[in-house]
Amino acid sequence: MPPEPPVRRSDGAALELLVHGVGGATAQEMLADPYAVRITGDETAAIYRRPADEEAEAHPERYEDGPVPEAYCWSNLTSGNGTRALWLLLLPFMVVNLAHWMRPATNGLGRTQRLYGVLVRLLALTLTVLLTAAACEVALDLVAWQCAGSAGCADDRAWLGFLSAARDGWWAQPGRRLALAALVPAALVGLLWYLSNRTWSAYEAQRPPTDPTAVGSWSEPEAAGADDTDAYEGPAEPATVRPALARPGFWYGRRLVARLRAAHTAAGFLTVAGAITGAAARHDRDASSAVREAIGWLLHSTLVVSGLVVLWVVCSRGRSERRRDGTLDKALISRLPAGSLVLLGLAMVYAAWSRPDWVSSGTLPGAVTFSVLILAQGVLVVALAVAAFALHRRARHARIALYGLGGPAVAMLACALAGVMTGGVAQRVGDWLDGSGTPGMGEGSIPGPPVLLSWQAAVIPVLLVLLLLPVVLLAVRTVRTGRRLAPVVEAEYGSREARVTPDSVRTRRIAGARARAELTDAAPWLVGLVSGASLLLGTGAVLGAWLSGDVPGRAAEGEPALIQSVADTAQALGSWLIGLGFILFVTWGRRAYRDPSARRTIGILWDVGTFWPRASHPFAPPCYAERAVPDLTWRMATWTARTGGRLVISGHSQGSVLAAAAVWQLREGTRHQVALLTYGSPLERLYGRWFPAYFGATPLGDLGREVHCWRNLWRATDPIGGPVRLGGQGDEPAVDHGPLKDPLAYGRTERRPLPEPILGHSDYQADPGFAAERAALLDRLPPALPAQRDGAANQRHGHGRSGRSSA
Repeated sequence: MPPEPPVRRSDGAALELLVHGVGGATAQEMLADPYAVRITGDETAAIYRRPADEEAEAHPERYEDGPVPEAYCWSNLTSGNGTRALWLLLLPFMVVNLAHWMRPATNGLGRTQRLYGVLVRLLALTLTVLLTAAACEVALDLVAWQCAGSAGCADDRAWLGFLSAARDGWWAQPGRRLALAALVPAALVGLLWYLSNRTWSAYEAQRPPTDPTAVGSWSEPEAAGADDTDAYEGPAEPATVRPALARPGFWYGRRLVARLRAAHTAAGFLTVAGAITGAAARHDRDASSAVREAIGWLLHSTLVVSGLVVLWVVCSRGRSERRRDGTLDKALISRLPAGSLVLLGLAMVYAAWSRPDWVSSGTLPGAVTFSVLILAQGVLVVALAVAAFALHRRARHARIALYGLGGPAVAMLACALAGVMTGGVAQRVGDWLDGSGTPGMGEGSIPGPPVLLSWQAAVIPVLLVLLLLPVVLLAVRTVRTGRRLAPVVEAEYGSREARVTPDSVRTRRIAGARARAELTDAAPWLVGLVSGASLLLGTGAVLGAWLSGDVPGRAAEGEPALIQSVADTAQALGSWLIGLGFILFVTWGRRAYRDPSARRTIGILWDVGTFWPRASHPFAPPCYAERAVPDLTWRMATWTARTGGRLVISGHSQGSVLAAAAVWQLREGTRHQVALLTYGSPLERLYGRWFPAYFGATPLGDLGREVHCWRNLWRATDPIGGPVRLGGQGDEPAVDHGPLKDPLAYGRTERRPLPEPILGHSDYQADPGFAAERAALLDRLPPALPAQRDGAANQRHGHGRSGRSSA
């Protein structure tokens, strides 16, 4: 076999691909040039260069001192136009979707892993039903049943005059009022379906790279019934499953999203149909109408069967990641929404059947639905906690948040958020229609919402009091930590700077910044406390409603005077707090629609919460990483293949997570030309602790071995970024470099005559060591082959023949 020609380092210029973090940054800021030029991309996400660097590859001699800077801007994926403010309404859906990805990392226990995914999807389904039931409570019960059926309430509102039972019009019958009001929750479900379908097309329908010369196009065999729980089995060896983020189908979940969208849309329509059918059928049974009673039973049976089909669709299949699955399910599943809409139409016709003797009084039958939903959510959360704990016991790790119970805790938060939002809307609408009644007390012309919502309002002040204690403890601990760090700060700068004069104010500020940065590590316990308290108080609210007989009125009716007084006070205060929170919620959303700065703040929330694909709830805000990761992967793969040059992908904050995910998708031959530079990175501090199956110690360790050239910069004053805790043992180079000095100077010096700011999480490029670390990374990259030799390089590295080297 003839000897291979000697390899050489590419003559082309090196490239630095900059990826910004949360909150976004403009290309002009990232490139330090007011005239950035778009190289590729669109208005949503694009890559920019300085005008002088547009043709850098043709003039490599100009870039001997450093790489060509290139900025990838993705902020418009989460905080672009004003419609993003409407995503605030989808907050519970986003939070429950996070719970899916918080599954503990483990080897084996495949059934338990699949059970975990099923339980999260069922919880997500209950949130859709709860939202729809709340819309039915407002439109059907409060407006069409109670207010329109009460002369005192309907006469005060001209827009309800044609529905008033006192006017004896065609719409005066309760069934016809309910059929008309059902259009409101049905329209809400249709809107959610439309937004889910539209955002998928706009954000997530980006196919992963499939060019075998650029990235891996292989696919692992998919077992029958493969679920989202394919375990990561540790360091990759031949015939071993690849890390999840390296699989070709991870960032393309078209089939599951379409499947869940059909099931949740059908569940919403069936909930509305069940609300109006139940009320009409109950009247027909009492009225002894044989024909209508038979039709009611037939409709009820059809709705129950349809509901079971929805449950089967949700439980039967999860994510498929080992291959890019672009197929859709069979006609039965894709036609679920249309079939459910037909059933809703039949239910509306059945309810509109003439019943002259039907009179609406009290509350609409079906108030027990809220109690059933909240109990079901509590049972599912407990079952999820049991499954998570079993998985965590199999592979314990000291850094995992809440001993592997982060997923159940976050799922409980999603349920609590949904309960407060839906209960708040019902309480506010009921108080508005009630007119003179005290909020939440059921006094006035209508009974008001179900008593369970009053109990939910009563437990909110208790939850706030419970939260006050840990907040005070954290504040005291932060102050004590700052005092403890003060002499450390003075000693540290005294050893670095000559003739440092201690300044107590300056020292307190630096030590306080470091102490406050440590608060991030206490977040898991605060989340656990809130979740546990929400579970207990929610259970207490259900028991209180059950003991009260689900009769609207005071929450503690019939109890001793002292207990009733305390309950009434807590209920009134909680009702006002719900109302205030809802008003602030709507105000913030409206301000964000008009104010770009407020919209950017909301965008930060989505930057963190919508990194993950929609795996449990299809109505959650869209996953921007399903656009950003393929963008970055395509750019790195095609640029290195075309030029044969070296590339360093430089990610700050959330951008470092995108960068790592994109590097995971590259072929081994391409990774040999790519270095990874992260700074202010939450890879281990947040993602490793909360998402251990995907960013835990084992997956990150494997990434560190595969990338070869990785450097992570961090500061002790950074509340988000931190070390990744890799390398530094034996011959393996350490990935972390830090903590960096912050501020760069303690006092005024000859080189820095003005006070230096405490940068914390921002402006890592200002550190003198940044450029040096970037240059060292580029120098550590092995010699790159000319473009025409890429195939030989891949063959030598064994691409496509082992689980470890396939991406």
